[in-house]
Amino acid sequence: MDDGRSGLVADSKERQKALAAALAQIEKQFGKGSIMRLADGEVAEDIDVVSTGSLGLDIALGIGGLPRGRVVEIYGPESSGKTTLTLQVIAEMQKIGGTCAFIDAEHALD
Repeated sequence: MDDGRSGLVADSKERQKALAAALAQIEKQFGKGSIMRLADGEVAEDIDVVSTGSLGLDIALGIGGLPRGRVVEIYGPESSGKTTLTLQVIAEMQKIGGTCAFIDAEHALD
């Protein structure tokens, strides 16, 4: 008697294979650590970060701030503090001698 479970197991194995292949390709193209799984419990230790200026946010981000040398998009509703946060991060980066670029897609900065 076939209860249909053998098909589910085979489908699950195929999905796992496809996922593993996709993850391997992404890591090959973008480097190790470009994908982090929530369940792994691994902490990315080799990431240079810059503080956001907010201890609570730095802790919540899990690595102690925003990653240096990467594009970071800050998104949210109007008047939620995106520009303030961005300018604070830029100030923190300048304190340690770094350089930032700020692209204001909303044209909110006066």
